[in-house]
Amino acid sequence: METSLRPQFGLRKTSGHPFRRRLPARVLRALPVFEPEVLEAMRRAELRSKPVDPRHITRQDVKDFLIAYCACFVAIMAWIA
Repeated sequence: METSLRPQFGLRKTSGHPFRRRLPARVLRALPVFEPEVLEAMRRAELRSKPVDPRHITRQDVKDFLIAYCACFVAIMAWIA
């Protein structure tokens, strides 16, 4: 595929994918640097707590599930009726 590139159409050998080879150079410029607000949000995201172990289910988890299940059941029954 590399040998069939035609430079008169602006195709470059630097890009790997055929679609990217057809893009103009202005589209392939470097990505912008993150703004300070974005960097701060990314730093805060690193401070979040670890995910909960799915094998450790608390009594509150069961209560929350049953409340949501019953609410959905009542809503569906009200819609059918």
